[in-house]
Amino acid sequence: MSATRGLIINGAEVPASSARTTADINPWTGGVHTEVAAGGVEDVRRAVDAADAAFAQWAATKPAARRQIFLKAARIMADRTDEIVRIMAEEVGGTAAWAAFNARLAADILLEAAAAVSRPTGQLLATNADGVISAQTRVPKGVVAAISPWNAPVILGVRAVALPIAVGNTVVMKPSEDAPVACGLLIADVLHEAGLPAGVLNVVTNDRADAAEVVTALIADERVRMVNFTGSTEVGRAIGVEAARNLKPAVLELGGKNALLVLQDADVDYAVDAAVFGSFMNAGQICMCLDRVIVHRTLAEEFTAKFAARVAALPYGDPADPATAVGPVVSSRAARRVQALVEDAVDRGATLVTGTGRPEGPDTLIRPVVLTGVTQDMKVYYDEIFGPATVVHVVDSADEAVCLANDTPYGLTAGVITEDLAAGLAVAARLRTGIVHVNDQSIADEPQAPFGGVKSSGYGRFGGQAGVEAFTDTRWVTAQARGHAHFPI
Repeated sequence: MSATRGLIINGAEVPASSARTTADINPWTGGVHTEVAAGGVEDVRRAVDAADAAFAQWAATKPAARRQIFLKAARIMADRTDEIVRIMAEEVGGTAAWAAFNARLAADILLEAAAAVSRPTGQLLATNADGVISAQTRVPKGVVAAISPWNAPVILGVRAVALPIAVGNTVVMKPSEDAPVACGLLIADVLHEAGLPAGVLNVVTNDRADAAEVVTALIADERVRMVNFTGSTEVGRAIGVEAARNLKPAVLELGGKNALLVLQDADVDYAVDAAVFGSFMNAGQICMCLDRVIVHRTLAEEFTAKFAARVAALPYGDPADPATAVGPVVSSRAARRVQALVEDAVDRGATLVTGTGRPEGPDTLIRPVVLTGVTQDMKVYYDEIFGPATVVHVVDSADEAVCLANDTPYGLTAGVITEDLAAGLAVAARLRTGIVHVNDQSIADEPQAPFGGVKSSGYGRFGGQAGVEAFTDTRWVTAQARGHAHFPI
């Protein structure tokens, strides 16, 4: 077990006001990975106090100074890859390849934040007033609440804070109870080692039982001016309601029911490779993972046989083993949920092509599952799986594929596989998702690209110029020489 970790408030690691701690569980062994401080409402107030006090000075910090912090943080993050691999294996059951990817992309996000520091912050506007300069500028909002998830902990933890801080905000971060180190405390450690001033980033960890009151207190504090959250649609909906109740904007990146459309002219082997990766990377626990592979009937038999064979051969088990492709899910609770979805489908007539859906070995390990014959009366048809299982659907046309792909309350991402690029782009244009990739699967992320969904997958965007706009306010400024104005009364 690692040493007990405290909250990070005003640049210092401190215990919770109550002195309570809570266990961070290793999903592979069932043992305690580390103990973390169980922060509460009073700790939220302390963290917001620190963030609010630090805001004016941080917002006024010169771009060159801010940039150097992010450049150094990117180097530190990359240098800590081995440590991140170990932490993610022990804290969330992440495989070595997935954890190393987290470290690389997190470093890239920090580099992109460094670039964002000196982007233009406004533009001159036309005006009908004589002698007046009229401008539109972007200014930091103030204190931002960042609620980060466990599944891609280092990537999404960094994404939750890097751009908001780069554009001049300060942050109070509440990491997931399932990964308080990887998606919270580790990120603060890196940024503070890089020179981030005290109070700019504060981290409040908590016991799962206290999550609702901690989040409510954070959003309700009048000094917190916006919220960002990545996680489930169920929790995101509650956070969106709380933010709206307090008249605060929110960026919400939520669940998905993502589809890969394999059109009639697709290369089957290429489509199989794409589907295996898109369905089972990180044991299917990525918001962008494929829940559905929609295949044209002329290819369905060949595709399904090759896909099932590849999936059945995937090495699964101990996340610390470099050969493991599919590790455990994050908790026994998550495993039971996946099992229930699979069993409901089979009980209602679906076919298990490979896998069983039942946990084996540790109660968090599930052999990868492929289902066929899924119909609308089965829960897995509409519910997000978020685990090592996917469904193959068979259709007779591209039109039918599009209708099936859109038959979901979600709208995060999708992929289209075809030899006809024009046809692929035409199909992509009809998909109701925030992201779509032609001749690729559904999992992709670049720091400079706008990332987010539509419908029940959330609203607002992380990344690139869209992210800069999300985490700043637009201000109209005019200037004229005194005495130039005309006041009619």
